[in-house]
Amino acid sequence: MTKSITKITYPIIALVILVAIWQLIVVIGNYPPILLPSPILVGKRIITMLLNGEIIQHIGISLFRFVIGFIVALIVAILSGFLLTRSTILMKMIEPLLQIIRPISPIAWAPFIVLWFGIGNLPAIVIIFIAAFFPIVFATIKGLNNVDAHYLQIADNLNIKGWQLYKDFLFPGAFKHMMSGIHVAVGTSWIFLVSGEMIGAQSGLGFLIMDSRNMLNLEDVLVAIFYIGIIGFIIDRLITLIENQTLKHFGE
Repeated sequence: MTKSITKITYPIIALVILVAIWQLIVVIGNYPPILLPSPILVGKRIITMLLNGEIIQHIGISLFRFVIGFIVALIVAILSGFLLTRSTILMKMIEPLLQIIRPISPIAWAPFIVLWFGIGNLPAIVIIFIAAFFPIVFATIKGLNNVDAHYLQIADNLNIKGWQLYKDFLFPGAFKHMMSGIHVAVGTSWIFLVSGEMIGAQSGLGFLIMDSRNMLNLEDVLVAIFYIGIIGFIIDRLITLIENQTLKHFGE
């Protein structure tokens, strides 16, 4: 109980210090709200946008895009990782190409994505897919290549093949590496979701930032940034929870 209270207390203290520093900067610098809104103004706006449902709409749309893009990337990346590691020829052909494409920012593809997919949900979903795919596929490949050879030998001795081999040996053996890639993918894809919504969308948290900036409404910009941080934190904690529960299922 005491440990749980401590875990909650420290972040609250850090948040209070951050808000105090923020307020101090506003007072000392004598910044007008158009340049740097105070914590009080932003706090009021957070509550107002929550009560009138405006922020809920933007959050809902952003989460919809994120979930669709991330799940598709997760499925395609894991299947690709398993396929590449089971075929030496495919690995030699495709892996170098993926390594070349991986460092390219998803936003670099934005002009083509907007031209091909127009304005709306699809461009943001495609950008999320690109951002999430590469960390997961390479983590999957690394995990499968590091599966203990003794386990594979046992599976071979028991003549375990096909789906059962993947389910009982390969997937559990590669799971920790895969989860490392998924954690990275969650962060990068959530970041690029916002960037994607700034370019090819008319709604969502990224669009809210761009629209508010154009209107010189920095209070709403900071409100969107606040919710981006909170939601990103919650998503990461949910992934960690799923990881821990899965490891318990594997008996680790």
